[in-house]
Amino acid sequence: MVRVLIFGGSSSIGENLFKELNPFYDLHATYCHNNKFKDNKRYIYYNLENDPIPILTNLKPDVVISGLRGNFNLQVNFYELLIGYCEKNKTKLMFLSSSNVFDSFINYPSYEEDKTFSRSIYGRFNIHIENKILRMKNKNWCINRSSMIFSKNSKRINDLKQNLKKSISIEIFPNLIININSEEYLSKQIHYIISRNLVGIFHHGSYDLINHEELIKIILSKLNTTDYNFKYVFTTNENRYLSLLSKSNKFPEHLNFSFDSVISEIT
Repeated sequence: MVRVLIFGGSSSIGENLFKELNPFYDLHATYCHNNKFKDNKRYIYYNLENDPIPILTNLKPDVVISGLRGNFNLQVNFYELLIGYCEKNKTKLMFLSSSNVFDSFINYPSYEEDKTFSRSIYGRFNIHIENKILRMKNKNWCINRSSMIFSKNSKRINDLKQNLKKSISIEIFPNLIININSEEYLSKQIHYIISRNLVGIFHHGSYDLINHEELIKIILSKLNTTDYNFKYVFTTNENRYLSLLSKSNKFPEHLNFSFDSVISEIT
């Protein structure tokens, strides 16, 4: 059985990946701050300040998925060690990146082979790690870029609910055109990639686009609230795209989804 290791398995994405992959693979994952995984024998404690090599040499995974979050400098060191291990041992590496690698390309949606360009710290960090992976000697890797996650239990929705409770104005980017994702859809697409032993750059997001203001208004209507205020943030006078679409690495029809299917379960 293929052995899969998830670095960052206690995050919302990590938990969904674990749930999706667990019936089909010899699955292991790491946790750091969330002690609810302490007694789960499939979960291993890992802190970014520690060397990941002992975990890797002990488990000898066939596939490593990494969606770690934390100090960028510590992550750079972590990825240098991880990439070196994967190259030496011919282990498949899957890096969970984001649409922020294109956050300075504003005039159109972005496709897999488009040149990355970002002015944000998070976007530049993702580009830095992507470039390290692109330089790997073997091509046994995937770069998995996800669009913004707006699912029922996502951080964005939870933050929105907290802002409503505290009567904090909700930030609206009226000229921003996006597509969105959920942890569940992302996990199903990653499962497909592993099962087909695919490699390369993949874009994960709804096939349709939506204006940010329109999206937030739809979500607020699903939350049955009219008591809110908007804080409009203008970064440009023109429409600005932060959208990931697929051209070279498309998923089969049953794995494609609309933005409406992502937000349909929000209550």
